[in-house]
Amino acid sequence: MIHERISGMMNKDRNETEKEMTRDGEISESYEQRVHRGFGPEGPDARNPAVLAWLIRRNGLEMTHLSRGSHIGSVLSAAEIIAVLYTSVLRVDPARPDWPERDRMILSKGHAGSAVYAALAETGFFPVETLRTHYANGSVLSGHVSHKGVPGVEVSTGSLGHGLGIGTGMALGARMDGADWRTYVVLGDGECDEGSVWEAALQAAQFGLDRLIAVVDYNHMQSLGTVEETLRLEPFEQKWHDFGWNARSVDGHSIPALQEAFEWAKGQAGSGKPSVILAHTVKGKGVSFMENNILWHYRTPQGEEYEAALKELEEQRP
Repeated sequence: MIHERISGMMNKDRNETEKEMTRDGEISESYEQRVHRGFGPEGPDARNPAVLAWLIRRNGLEMTHLSRGSHIGSVLSAAEIIAVLYTSVLRVDPARPDWPERDRMILSKGHAGSAVYAALAETGFFPVETLRTHYANGSVLSGHVSHKGVPGVEVSTGSLGHGLGIGTGMALGARMDGADWRTYVVLGDGECDEGSVWEAALQAAQFGLDRLIAVVDYNHMQSLGTVEETLRLEPFEQKWHDFGWNARSVDGHSIPALQEAFEWAKGQAGSGKPSVILAHTVKGKGVSFMENNILWHYRTPQGEEYEAALKELEEQRP
């Protein structure tokens, strides 16, 4: 039913997206062919975290280009985090998105929703071709991540500061039910300005939710400036310790470091404490002129900037 809805929705607002993918008045290739170009007849192996991270970046660029949407810088910084979760960590089944025993993953920084949409499509939750409708009128793929009609998305987010509270409630509910699935919450560093994040952190520690794992995309930039200029978080790791959490800092673009950190966090079950991974990342990672450039929190990739970003990403294809 959900897949039928998605397929039907793809027919809406085709004119603008087809203009973007037309050469000499004819459709030259599908969206999927365009983003998978160069991978050969069998296509990319999205089970490989390095490949999925690249696909998240490539799809993120294409989706924000076609939709004239924002937040490509946030998508690029979170690529490895999301890729490792969907290839190495989460207990999920694309064929059964509502499987009761699945792990729950909440993207609290919902403005980076196209990263999760890309990961879900590339790992089989819904067709990759659906990504071309991102942010179009009538599309289920809203700019900020939405669970409505999208297989694999647990909750709609975008109003910052709520994901950890929701995750805390889910983790507590799982424990009350005697379930063994885990809850993962991906936060932005800027949203950690929100008092609701720290209220949830206190509650999670109070309840001893040691199957709750948070990861912060710590790219040191937010909305209109740096974290340091806006509201200092440091000593950030120590703050989490003081709030009763296990905490660890890692390179958020190193796949082995992230894999090891998630294994460490899973190993904290039984400690009586929730765990957080502070993943140090670079805003706009993978496109040189977007890296550490606050402009790309909201700017949309068009024209020569789109072509330049595409060229750089194609040169990095795994």
